[in-house]
Amino acid sequence: MLYPFKLDLVRSRVLRIEMDKAAFRAASFLDERILSPATKGGWIALADLEAATASARHVQPLHFIFHTGHVGSTLVSRLLDETGCVQPLREPLPLRTLAAVQDALADASPLLDHARFEALVALFVRLWRGAATGTDSVIVKATSSAARIAPALLGSAADARAIYLNLRAEPYLATLLAGENSPIDLRGHAPERLRRLAAQLATPLPPIEALSLGELAALSWLAETTTQRAVLARHPGRVLPVDFEAFLADVAGHLRAILAHFGLPADAATIAVMLRSPVLSRYSKAPEHPYDPALRAAVLDDSRRRHGAQILLGLRLLERLGIAV
Repeated sequence: MLYPFKLDLVRSRVLRIEMDKAAFRAASFLDERILSPATKGGWIALADLEAATASARHVQPLHFIFHTGHVGSTLVSRLLDETGCVQPLREPLPLRTLAAVQDALADASPLLDHARFEALVALFVRLWRGAATGTDSVIVKATSSAARIAPALLGSAADARAIYLNLRAEPYLATLLAGENSPIDLRGHAPERLRRLAAQLATPLPPIEALSLGELAALSWLAETTTQRAVLARHPGRVLPVDFEAFLADVAGHLRAILAHFGLPADAATIAVMLRSPVLSRYSKAPEHPYDPALRAAVLDDSRRRHGAQILLGLRLLERLGIAV
């Protein structure tokens, strides 16, 4: 099928590339990393694509996996693949573009207005629904930073449901600081996250350059957790919160709840297949590497030993802001 890979608003066009069911299942990220010299596709004018899909009536349910980052969203997405009735779309690139467009709506001279933004969201909801390849439902796993447009996505797809994966502050900080690229990731996302927080907190935030890595990690957790809570409050019943550590402590029970929430088969045989999946013993974003709950626990313990002072700085900042941790 021709998959809508990239949205180019400057030239008002969409890049579509050829993908099949196996390619979707293999992809951890539907971004530039899936392209190769063998990739086939081409650009289509945005107006032509909107006209071609305006009357589309897809019956496949569309659901979402939102998350606060580094909380097992790819693992859950890959486990859902094991049901055989889910078409996964992991981190579609246009989601990032749409999130940036939503942010820009507050500018004095935005590239697009609210009505045009909503039309684009509706277009991609239609396109993602149409990505089903012999499956019963499509489940989009969002990039963590794009979860801020969850209300727009759920508003455009009235039948959609979502889960929202999260962690408590301390294990989240330990997870973030364990990563080799954490300084780059934290500083790169900090401006957008702090803008989100500044609009919601009464207490002024320190400038980015005055924050330690632990404090940046804490504010990252706070920004994404605040977004999660707002989504849960706005769409009660449609969004199921899932604590990742609780998930790992009872994988079968949480899978049963997630499957039921999405309207997927939740019988004992389906759960058994998922529990036997090699996905549970591999690193979901790079399945060639072994990774399981025991290794994750060891990584977090090591992070706490090496970054304990920074974790403490982050937790103390949250306490000063009046945030229960």
